[in-house]
Amino acid sequence: MLGSLKTLVTALVGKTEQLDRFEGNDCRLAIAALLIRAATIDDAMSDARRDKLRAVLKSRFGLNDAATAGLIEKGAEADREAVDLYHFTRRISASLDDEGRRRIVEMMWEIIYADGAVSGSEDNIVWRVADLLAVSSRQRIELRRRVAAGRALQAGECGAPA
Repeated sequence: MLGSLKTLVTALVGKTEQLDRFEGNDCRLAIAALLIRAATIDDAMSDARRDKLRAVLKSRFGLNDAATAGLIEKGAEADREAVDLYHFTRRISASLDDEGRRRIVEMMWEIIYADGAVSGSEDNIVWRVADLLAVSSRQRIELRRRVAAGRALQAGECGAPA
């Protein structure tokens, strides 16, 4: 009986530790690195984008604050060491279905639109990632429109109630 209890506790602790560890082949690490690349493609990350990145990763992966900060730290390190986007998108494509890959593109738009400005290089990185993830141009544009429209509604633009 004591052995069974010890096995259960070990399994539960092991699962918790796994949720907070982000190894090189972890899909969550690849996603974080892509989102960080999108957030910083033009310059340093704005406070609005940093807050949005934290919120998106925390909710998407069900992480606590410490684990989210760890994922962002590891993602930034992976992004700095990466020579291309393919390394990340290959790992994501192997782990996610079509809907999951579309969600990654949507998350990129959410991060980019967090401060309200979209540059040509930001649009380009989303286009390249979407292409590598086999998300069609039509879907990429629709996701961009959806995120932009949601942002406009939140800001009370376009005649929407404030």
